[in-house]
Amino acid sequence: MSEDQPRVLTASVHDFRYFAALLRGLNFVNRASVSITADGFTVTVEEARCLTATAFVFSHVFDEYTYNPGAARPSQPSQVLADDDNVNDEELTATAFEIPLGTLMDCLNVFGTAGLALGAKKKSLHGDGDDSDGGGGSASARTRTNGKDGAGNATLDEWFAPGKGTGMRMSYAGPGHPLTLLVAEESGGPTATCEITTWDPEPRLELAFDSDAAVLKIILKSSWLRDALSELDPSTEKLTIIGNPPPPPGRAARSSAPPCFRLRAVGQFGSTEMDYPNDREVLETCECAHPVSFTYRFSHISRALRALQSSLKTSLRVDDEGLLSLQFMMPAPRRPGRRSEAFIEFWCLPLDE
Repeated sequence: MSEDQPRVLTASVHDFRYFAALLRGLNFVNRASVSITADGFTVTVEEARCLTATAFVFSHVFDEYTYNPGAARPSQPSQVLADDDNVNDEELTATAFEIPLGTLMDCLNVFGTAGLALGAKKKSLHGDGDDSDGGGGSASARTRTNGKDGAGNATLDEWFAPGKGTGMRMSYAGPGHPLTLLVAEESGGPTATCEITTWDPEPRLELAFDSDAAVLKIILKSSWLRDALSELDPSTEKLTIIGNPPPPPGRAARSSAPPCFRLRAVGQFGSTEMDYPNDREVLETCECAHPVSFTYRFSHISRALRALQSSLKTSLRVDDEGLLSLQFMMPAPRRPGRRSEAFIEFWCLPLDE
């Protein structure tokens, strides 16, 4: 792609580990949908027409974020503009495409640094680097690696600050063009340029959660939920989420009341119940007007474990039809004068019993 060609998206960050952590939470399905707007972009995956997961990556996550939706229109007029003059502004300014998510993760991990936690030491380039989160995407990704004396390093100081970890510059020129990544260990070190095939977006499962119809709302530390799910036997088939109204004030009422939140797992070797005490140190928020119980396939719920491992808090909500919403608040790196919060959300349909 020519350097002079206008781009729909240009984004760069001095340390992409936070960005990689967001995508890692979705890396259980290879094909992902990307939707870009001026405020950032979303990455969405779907499994078995029962589960969808979306990472909300706001523009604040990047040091540079430029979105120019008109860059692709001169050569490829928008179908929305041609067919409907009454569409809203958001539809006109959103750019969508699909990518092989596993291939993107492999490209980010080309130097073996995508899997490191923020603040951790980087692995040696001469080591095995066996920390890939790639899903082995079937789509092609062309990679070029430059040495220290590469001609492209003259401009790296504009994009990547030295000693800040592994930097990334991402660009997209529009439909028919690849998603291009420039990954650099440091401003004077080796670089890799990756071009990832993109596809036209296809219709996906839309699961809209109605907050007004919520029958259970819980906020808790992600570690409490992560530890419970991690300890369940892999043969577990079903997971039932049970909610009860908070007990009235009084020690006697609290001691005899059923737990506000209970998980019941059923598998080949029996069942397991895990109760969460009616304690604000465990459940920061619990809203439940009447007892509720919905069952889900455990293989779907367990897909959230990667997001749980990286998140601080979890918002669990269930509506009156059993649609489960799990929102994971990701820890934001400290960046003076800038906020870079992001989160991941899962939606899962219940089993018909």
